Amino acid sequence: MSTRLDQATVDLLGVLAYGELTAFERLASDARLAPSISDKHALASMAAAEYDHYRRLYDHMLAESIDPEQAMAPFVGPLDAFHDSTPPNDWLEGIIKAYVGDGLATDFYREVAAFVTDAATRGLILETLADTGQASFAVAKVREATKADPAVAGRLALWARRLVGEALIQAQRVAVERDALTELLVGGSGDLAGIARLLTRLTDSHTERMASLGLQA
Repeated sequence: MSTRLDQATVDLLGVLAYGELTAFERLASDARLAPSISDKHALASMAAAEYDHYRRLYDHMLAESIDPEQAMAPFVGPLDAFHDSTPPNDWLEGIIKAYVGDGLATDFYREVAAFVTDAATRGLILETLADTGQASFAVAKVREATKADPAVAGRLALWARRLVGEALIQAQRVAVERDALTELLVGGSGDLAGIARLLTRLTDSHTERMASLGLQA
């Protein structure tokens, strides 16, 4: 694999592409659990948007002389392990997973993308990290459900905490195995204090996301 992009950027493209591909698969699968045609339509539209993001990342890698499958391969294990360990039990848990779990990952990748030196690649990454409608959809559906049955809130809050815990475990696994990504993050942040501030920002964003759902972080 010969490319002008550094290994950290290749790794970032690879993990993002595989993340978008699995997001497409999950949203398409979740659409089968949707209680109404309009909900199925919404999830199908989001799935299509995720696949479009995947194709753009895939095509960009090809244009940069990067083998997309080779770039994605190191992240298949960690991402599949996360999804295998956190199968949603119902429609609402699927929504929480797409909004809270994917949201945390998106926040992290957006932080890392800020340190990518190639402007075109950085711009594409930020575009593919844009919300495809999950946020407003998730907030509306979860608030609607908890209003109808307040007891649901506690269960969903516990589920969200589990998702975050599992996501952090897999993120640590990726960090250990992919030195280039870790070095990019540490180098871009400046020092460990910069990493600490980044983690604080991620935590704050997660808390805000949970609050928007009407759930306890």
